[in-house]
Amino acid sequence: MRPRELSLVDLQTLSPDSYILIDIRSEHAYQNGFIPGALHVPIDALEQDADVLSTEKQIILYCTKGLVSADVAARLTDRGLPAGHLAGGYVAWLLEHLSHQDKWEAVETSIRKKFHKTLFSQFTKGIRTYDLIQAGDRIAVCISGGKDSMLMAKLFQELTRHRKVPFELIFLVMDPGYAPENRALIEHNAKILNIPLTIFETDIFDSVFTAPKSACYLCARMRRGHLYSKAQELGCNKIALGHHYDDVIETILMSVLHGAQFQTMMPKLHSQNFPGMELIRPMYFIREKDIKHFQTYHDLRFLLCACRFTDTCSTDGGMVSKRTEIKQLIRTLKETNPYVESNIFNSVENVHIEAIVSYKKDGKQHHFLDTYDDM
Repeated sequence: MRPRELSLVDLQTLSPDSYILIDIRSEHAYQNGFIPGALHVPIDALEQDADVLSTEKQIILYCTKGLVSADVAARLTDRGLPAGHLAGGYVAWLLEHLSHQDKWEAVETSIRKKFHKTLFSQFTKGIRTYDLIQAGDRIAVCISGGKDSMLMAKLFQELTRHRKVPFELIFLVMDPGYAPENRALIEHNAKILNIPLTIFETDIFDSVFTAPKSACYLCARMRRGHLYSKAQELGCNKIALGHHYDDVIETILMSVLHGAQFQTMMPKLHSQNFPGMELIRPMYFIREKDIKHFQTYHDLRFLLCACRFTDTCSTDGGMVSKRTEIKQLIRTLKETNPYVESNIFNSVENVHIEAIVSYKKDGKQHHFLDTYDDM
């Protein structure tokens, strides 16, 4: 027997007491937004959760776009359980429940007042500390559609009200092959936030789809290259990315634990392949928890990931995110050391060359024995 496929209209007609709505996505996805009233039971734990599966109520599953939940519901139905799934998944619900009322005025007011200390002040601190903007810059503010890049766009808009040097902004979106509903969500959020987008299309998703084991790495490199190229074509000399404080400390630990090297995510970089172009990260000092607070406060809904692999990554143990593992490690370490995050962040500014066995500079390896007997 095939599982029942329910639309959002079907869900609204059911009595709340007649069903249990279960979100089978990853913990990270669930924490970034879920359908109100849904229980979170990841796929791996679903069949082991006897309390949920023993219910006489109808079980309605949902994933990101309704693909994985359909398969899981079919397996449960084969076991004789009253299982169904939500057509279109969380994305369908998200698009249906987005507010159509312009929020940009309230958002901008909050950046000047409520979130001035945690967001805007930290944004300008990063720009001042690392000298990220100079007079005459034309900056491509790169927007992926997630919470970080959308907030960065609003912070840049606020910065234009206070700027002491002249610079220009282009809010650049690359469509690597998004599903129509994902692109629609990006455009909708830009509209309600009053962000004028410049969108260009590529076929990156098609190019990397046949190489799932290295898809994330290939996709990231190709996206960066396309962004540089388009920004340069538009007369920009810089691209701005929305990486934040937590990204920085996670990258440091990832480089040590998974890359056997000590390096960080730099606040700015000269492009090696596009002469005259530079990458800047003005959200360097902004904490992710403050970004999430901003998002929740304004009831803004963003997709966690618009990647074609999103619906399958959580079911494949080989594709578990290393960054997610590092996030959990930092949370665990923080339980006994409340300063662990700032210690990791500050470690790359307190490097003592005399206490380093070997390091690289300009492609050349330097070893402590090279000068050891000179001391």
